[in-house]
Amino acid sequence: MTQPSPSPTSPFRQALARMQPYLPGEQPQGGKFVKLNTNENAYPPPQAVIDAITAAAHSGLQRYPEPTALAFRRRAAEVLALPGPDWVLAGNGSDEILTILVRGFVGEGQRLRLPYPSYILYRTLADIQGAAWEQIPFESGWKLPAAFSEGDESLKLAFLPNPNSPSGTVVPPDEVLRIAESLPCPLVVDEAYADFADTNCLSLLQQSDKIIITRTLSKAYSLAGLRFGFALAQPQLIAELGKIKDSYNCDALSIAAATAAIGATEWQAENRRQILATRERLAARLAELGFDVTPSQANFVWCQHPRFSHKQLHEFLKRNQVLVRYMDFPGWGDGLRISVGTEAQIDACLTVLQRALAEAGG
Repeated sequence: MTQPSPSPTSPFRQALARMQPYLPGEQPQGGKFVKLNTNENAYPPPQAVIDAITAAAHSGLQRYPEPTALAFRRRAAEVLALPGPDWVLAGNGSDEILTILVRGFVGEGQRLRLPYPSYILYRTLADIQGAAWEQIPFESGWKLPAAFSEGDESLKLAFLPNPNSPSGTVVPPDEVLRIAESLPCPLVVDEAYADFADTNCLSLLQQSDKIIITRTLSKAYSLAGLRFGFALAQPQLIAELGKIKDSYNCDALSIAAATAAIGATEWQAENRRQILATRERLAARLAELGFDVTPSQANFVWCQHPRFSHKQLHEFLKRNQVLVRYMDFPGWGDGLRISVGTEAQIDACLTVLQRALAEAGG
């Protein structure tokens, strides 16, 4: 979509008038869809979360919540084996945490770095700030080039989604530490999907004060509708970032729910087991249908067909009430990102996809 030229009389900052808005995945409001386009967890959250929300609502909502979400921060530190709650910053979804990070580290005219392709919200946050952003393309096999670790004093922040979206691939922790120590700025390791991966970077926090990890409860804890995320870093970083957040950025219901969710370790382990099993079945069946499937460490798969139009396949699926994410990255290529749903949802998606390929001549 072409943006209008900034009006000389507009009251808005020029950086805002020029920017392209971030476009979230489609959220249909009518009809019955098999929804596999935004990497939500297809299963309901643990019962402990529902009980916690009910109890918090009955305890009275007339007062402001505890401003730092201390109950959650204490519980998260216990579950994640961190020294204490001062290593945790809570936010209204991990997107707010990412916003706080850009506001805290990147000034107008300074630079932010991200790999390409990856989460395009990082670019939007830089645009809002009036900052510059640069994309470092992945090499073949989704490898980060040496250039990602290089920079000068104008580079103020680097983002590394790990696992990455749309690929679902992971940079190993030892390489993440090497990158962090080479950069002239903090490195944000966005671990939105780390609960589905074989590894994570939690152990690096006490080794480097340049690493900040961001996480969310939207994916592995089935709480996308709640909006709760958090950052993990050494206390001096958390203290400074805490100056930027809104006074009461997490409401009482979300704090109660998040505290219950992060402690539901048995539920989360079983949910993870189910999603990984379905992910492997989905990937195998896509390969049988002729797709090139990137091995995923997330709750989605990225696939490309060597013969057929991904856009047309996406449109066929949508006409048949199945939503997946069509993504096109100029200079890199396009493909389909399919979230891991329930077994029944994946069966429905594969059935329609097989029909789409048959009609296209596959």
